[in-house]
Amino acid sequence: MIRIRARLLVSAAAVALVVSACTAGAGLQPSSSSGGQSTESTPSATGGSTGTETSGTSGPSGSEPAPSDGTLTLGLVLEPVSLDFTTQSGAAIPQVLLDNVYETLVNQAQDGTIVPGLAEKWTVSPDGKTYDFTLRSGVTFSDGQPFTADDAVFSINYVKTKWTVNVAGAMKVVASATAVSPTELKVVLSHPDNLWLFKMTTRIGAMMSPKHVNALATEAVGTGPYVFSNWIHGDSITLTRNPHYWGSPALEKTIVFKYFKDPTAMNNALLTGQIQVITTVQIPQALKQFDDKSKYTIVDGTTNGKVMMTMNDGRAPLNDVRVRQAINYALDKEAILKGAWAGYGTVIGSHEVPTDPWYVDLANRYPHDVAKAKQLLAEAGQTHLTLTLALPPVPYAAAAAPIIVSQLAEAGITVKTTDVTFDNRLAKIFAKPYDYDLTIINHVEQYDVTTVFDGTPDYYTQYTNPEVARLEAEGLAGDNEPFIKDFQQVMRILADDAAAAWLWAFPNLMVADANVHGLPQNAIGESLNVFGLYTS
Repeated sequence: MIRIRARLLVSAAAVALVVSACTAGAGLQPSSSSGGQSTESTPSATGGSTGTETSGTSGPSGSEPAPSDGTLTLGLVLEPVSLDFTTQSGAAIPQVLLDNVYETLVNQAQDGTIVPGLAEKWTVSPDGKTYDFTLRSGVTFSDGQPFTADDAVFSINYVKTKWTVNVAGAMKVVASATAVSPTELKVVLSHPDNLWLFKMTTRIGAMMSPKHVNALATEAVGTGPYVFSNWIHGDSITLTRNPHYWGSPALEKTIVFKYFKDPTAMNNALLTGQIQVITTVQIPQALKQFDDKSKYTIVDGTTNGKVMMTMNDGRAPLNDVRVRQAINYALDKEAILKGAWAGYGTVIGSHEVPTDPWYVDLANRYPHDVAKAKQLLAEAGQTHLTLTLALPPVPYAAAAAPIIVSQLAEAGITVKTTDVTFDNRLAKIFAKPYDYDLTIINHVEQYDVTTVFDGTPDYYTQYTNPEVARLEAEGLAGDNEPFIKDFQQVMRILADDAAAAWLWAFPNLMVADANVHGLPQNAIGESLNVFGLYTS
């Protein structure tokens, strides 16, 4: 059977496409999905097509297993604080709900191209400002109500007027959204934006029911292949197959997202059959216990994650570029990666990962040089500097922090660590007045540089640089070539300004029972799409 919806199955060809997209100058290009119609349109940097249609159906074709009545349990670390990702930052909520319960008009394939979702095709005007979407007919929300262009208009406007998370800013470019008919949607941008269609594959593109947005924190009603079933706080979230899904049914009837505060306990849960998948390996050094290929499958791919030690660039003395540069020189990032994450991942030097189209290898911008760090601190009058490092409850931060503290001490910087809960982190660090010196975070959103470092002091990084703001705005509105060049220059400026201390690109390390299939080689985007997972 041909599955209409995009699957997590990965082929060598898909991996090769991801690798090929890593080269400088590769753009965000549209694509009709595999198994669908090919087009002769000329792609533009907007992710759609210039004056022509992009259409098709998603997913591979061929013999596939029948849906089962089984249960698949996945192990995770960060539990959501609510189900409302319109008001709560972080990836824990969209990881569970996006693509599984809430769907978007367009999706992103494993090779980074934009493919149909709830919109089966779309056109983009030659000036890059008008998008005309043709929506699939016969789609309903899980409460039985039909999904129409009016709901799409509501969802887009809801992001603009009600969402409070920072990522909602990507929707400000929308001048108007209009339902031309129940299956025709017209979106007009105030100016061309090379990332807008891509952003519509993320949480801000989630199509929501107007009847249920007043209870987003405790319920989730979408058009997806699964429905929200149960949440045992402190333990697990359960999704069950949506019997009224518009596409092919999900292969597993029940998916359980089970949360572990202790990564060793999660490893033991897989070894003893309590769970079938470790979605993100938290102790890479422990992978050897899963070496038996007859019992386990180990996935080692890439993610969009950028592990970084964020510095509060708006707070003295970190508002002095010399202090931030000194911190970067004091860090031996290769040693940090090896010690904290067993060498899995790639050292990075700016807010990018190797699969980004504008990637520039800046890993050696600040070679480990304690003497240089001390010199810069002396020039800044900070020879007895003491800072506080706020640590969230995640293993990568706990593993990296002691190494960082030790390395900075060699340069004369005293760092005091303090543990913060996820709730306090959102309230005190990610919200004004941004009360922190240093923190460690894995920014998992793809192409999020325009959110995290937009050149204005409107986010927790507090980084300010008008040239970065200008280059980002110019790049987003330009053609593909200047778009890539402008963003490459942004990467260099961020590195030169030591806007943060970037550590490593986070790997996609997963372990599963050998009979679990459909695992993604690469984790692209915020969601953990379980639609294609099945057991044999």
